[in-house]
Amino acid sequence: MQMRSDLGREENHVLVGKRWQYSQMDVKRTARRSVAFWSLVAVVAAMVLGSGTSPSDADDSPRTTPLITMTDPVNLARLGERTVSQANLGFQAAVSAAALRATTDRLHVLTTDPERRPDPNPCTLAALCIGDPRLDHFAAKTGGIVKPVLFTARSGATLSGHVWAARSGASRRPLVVIVNGSLIDFEQGHWPQAQALAQAGYVVLTFDVQGEGLSDQLGVGRDALDTIGAGIPGLSTNGRPFYDGAVDALDFALSRPDHRYIPRVGRTSGKSHDDKQRRRVAEGRDTAWNPLWRMVDPQRVGIAGYSYGAVAASYVAQADPRIDAVVAWDSLCVPVQPSPDEIKGLFFSSQTTILPGVTMPLAAQIPRDCFGAPPGRTPRMHAPALGISGDFVLPGLVQSTDPAAKVAASRRYSKAHVDTGQIVIQGATHADFTVDSSVPLLPARLRGMDLTTWYTIAWFDKYLRNDPTADRRLLSRRWQNDSATGAVDPVKDANLFSQLFTSRLDVTLRSGRRWTCEDLRHGCSGMFARDEAPAFDYVSYTTRPPT
Repeated sequence: MQMRSDLGREENHVLVGKRWQYSQMDVKRTARRSVAFWSLVAVVAAMVLGSGTSPSDADDSPRTTPLITMTDPVNLARLGERTVSQANLGFQAAVSAAALRATTDRLHVLTTDPERRPDPNPCTLAALCIGDPRLDHFAAKTGGIVKPVLFTARSGATLSGHVWAARSGASRRPLVVIVNGSLIDFEQGHWPQAQALAQAGYVVLTFDVQGEGLSDQLGVGRDALDTIGAGIPGLSTNGRPFYDGAVDALDFALSRPDHRYIPRVGRTSGKSHDDKQRRRVAEGRDTAWNPLWRMVDPQRVGIAGYSYGAVAASYVAQADPRIDAVVAWDSLCVPVQPSPDEIKGLFFSSQTTILPGVTMPLAAQIPRDCFGAPPGRTPRMHAPALGISGDFVLPGLVQSTDPAAKVAASRRYSKAHVDTGQIVIQGATHADFTVDSSVPLLPARLRGMDLTTWYTIAWFDKYLRNDPTADRRLLSRRWQNDSATGAVDPVKDANLFSQLFTSRLDVTLRSGRRWTCEDLRHGCSGMFARDEAPAFDYVSYTTRPPT
């Protein structure tokens, strides 16, 4: 992979003219405001939620009693870094223009294709679902290829997505499918990772799972209510839109003229909705097969996901023999059967006291096992699995006092002799792994998405492309001393690895030697001070012109 940057002075994350700009004074001023705002959020949440206990995990590192607590003001101040970088007239004008385009496009879909039913979901008001507007013109800026696609899910719902690739590169390339999350996530939130992977030499499919973005809310016929709560965790459907959706999307991504896409049978009806797929293809609406099929190497396949999509991707990667590697953005889990129910396993597994004699359910533990999976055989772990997460889920709320709490799933993969890792970003929240520019106060670090994209490319380069430079990038020390992070950090801490939770890697190097590090923040023998790649940020990397 050839990584190069157009940033100029990386530490300022400055864009001149057409580029977005902020000053150190802006950073400090917004940081002070962030401390006050997120401190208040944390105090209120801590008063309401209190603390709870987590079930013991005898076969992994022991978990201490989780404590939901306000962290120090320094870590809270970090939550405003992305907001500061976007707090300028140029960026906000681009967001407004993107919102207008998205609203127009959505109205066009509803008026020209009345069979589609993407409502209601948070993106019904298109202005609420805007990704990074700097990435909205991939083909024009980079000379790359992006093709919109529509295909029919096994439930009969129409799923909306895009396939991505660079114009130049190998004739046959690895494939990566990206699965978005629930509630307020949408396809455009993961265009940074998708476009970066395309630039790095992959064919990528992004799509909205059923109930999100421009994909239908309901299925068809007897399968109409099979996923009635699509996109809304806990509404009796469990994770079917994410688990089934990931497999359906993979089926479509691997389709070709001599093996067109055929929806699998619905879980309720036991019949395929191929009649709808074929009819809509004949009408010129749906896509018969992956339009970039000539570029796809079906022997090299990866999957990535975010939030509920990360849970599904973790499971499907081990259950589906076609998949060779997985990256889970907040975060990695272990595939088990029977799979825990998402409500009982995630939200109602512990209690907290809010008043004397009054308790309420609380999600106090960090789930290790994949929840909400459809019934089936326990998958055999085989695909190298990387998880990336942050200190927080909600701003200022730490789920556990155990530094090893977030590496429990990764350690289970190690016990199964599968290459694995778990990166925890200091001060990051659940929002660091997706982009939603329509919510300017969404708490995230300036460089969270950059680190996420860096490790995602390196992981797939290692396990899908056998790239000889991948080991050096995975074992790089660059994120221990990142100048762009140090420039905006309230105490000039340039180390992006968490101080609260450990980060680890356990991989087989190209030489055949096993390399394990249980503390990436402080580093281990064998890490590289120089990784032979230039300064990196996802915006410069995804918008560079063709060479």
